[in-house]
Amino acid sequence: MEKIHIVVATGEWENDGLRYRRHRLAEFLQQQPDTKEVIWVCPSPNRKEVSAKTLSNGIGQWSVQDLLPNKMFRFGRYMDGFYKSKLLPFLSYLKKFKGQYMINLWYTFPGFPLLSDLFPWDKVIYDCSDLWASPMNGKSSVVSTLRQNIIAKAENRIIQRADTIFCTSEYLRDQMIEKTGSTQKVFTFENGVEFELFASEHTQVEHVLPENFNGTVLGFIGGIKPKLDFELIQQVARKKREWLFLFVGPDGTNQDSDFKKLLTEQNVLWTGSVSPADVPKYMNLIDIGIMPYKPSQYNQAVFPLKLFEFLAAGKPVVGINLPSTKKYVQESVYSYIENNQPSEFIYECEKLASYKNQDNNMLIRKQVAKAKNWSDVFENMLSCV
Repeated sequence: MEKIHIVVATGEWENDGLRYRRHRLAEFLQQQPDTKEVIWVCPSPNRKEVSAKTLSNGIGQWSVQDLLPNKMFRFGRYMDGFYKSKLLPFLSYLKKFKGQYMINLWYTFPGFPLLSDLFPWDKVIYDCSDLWASPMNGKSSVVSTLRQNIIAKAENRIIQRADTIFCTSEYLRDQMIEKTGSTQKVFTFENGVEFELFASEHTQVEHVLPENFNGTVLGFIGGIKPKLDFELIQQVARKKREWLFLFVGPDGTNQDSDFKKLLTEQNVLWTGSVSPADVPKYMNLIDIGIMPYKPSQYNQAVFPLKLFEFLAAGKPVVGINLPSTKKYVQESVYSYIENNQPSEFIYECEKLASYKNQDNNMLIRKQVAKAKNWSDVFENMLSCV
């Protein structure tokens, strides 16, 4: 029997120009021979004249308007009374397919928990990629505690309803097992990589680096968010003026003062958002990939998307405060630090810089990444559903 897959996502498909795990999952499901339709259900801060539309890739998108556009009103995504009536037209659309197709519900964040009970789904799957209730910046306040409680309650409802739960790290898996009281339906599948996209791209974006710059380029590519340790990078940038720190991606820091201070350094460059199709070309500007995360509960659970993308491009990587990545530590491939000491970061980067452009080491990095191709990750996940 053909399948219809409903993917509950954090925002509209092209929300910030980035491609996350959930985007790749939706595209993978769409490509399956037994798939009739994939529908991306998401909150939207703005009023839409038409809630439903078909994206250019053929995936359907159904937007559910937030209470109000301001970020502080996003709590409504987790509380039934604020979204239930807005889902009714979508549910009416689905009902005409019941019995003709298998209809599966995939949660990729804990929004709209009541949706799992409003329709007789064939399967409910929760693909958990973050510690959603924990503040990303690692800071606690009255507001963040209230938010944490609201999201935790919503997530727990989804966890109890789910037939299968996938996690991107062992930390998240342990959390899920504790909440379900069982290991039976909980599986770990780390983030993957579109291997050929990064491994086969050999060109660079022009006119980004300073003219005639021949030093070491340390780069971060992705959403720039408060979970990153901007203060650490600023300290290192001041000590190593011959290095260039390249940040590529949209600013999701919400006016973070540490990020603003970092950008005042003469050897720090931020490009802003770039097209996902151009990311491999920006990757080729970099000598060392950096993943400088703060020590926080949120980051305890993170498995970064960029690790295998850097490696697929043949780049060595330094990770900080990302315990889920420890097992990938390998000489000339991946260095891991569990503190925010500038001297240790500099030492590891200098060590990796000594392996720059060595073909044998580039091949080793690519071999590590090749084993994590997204298609293989999702095939294995689908076999568990």
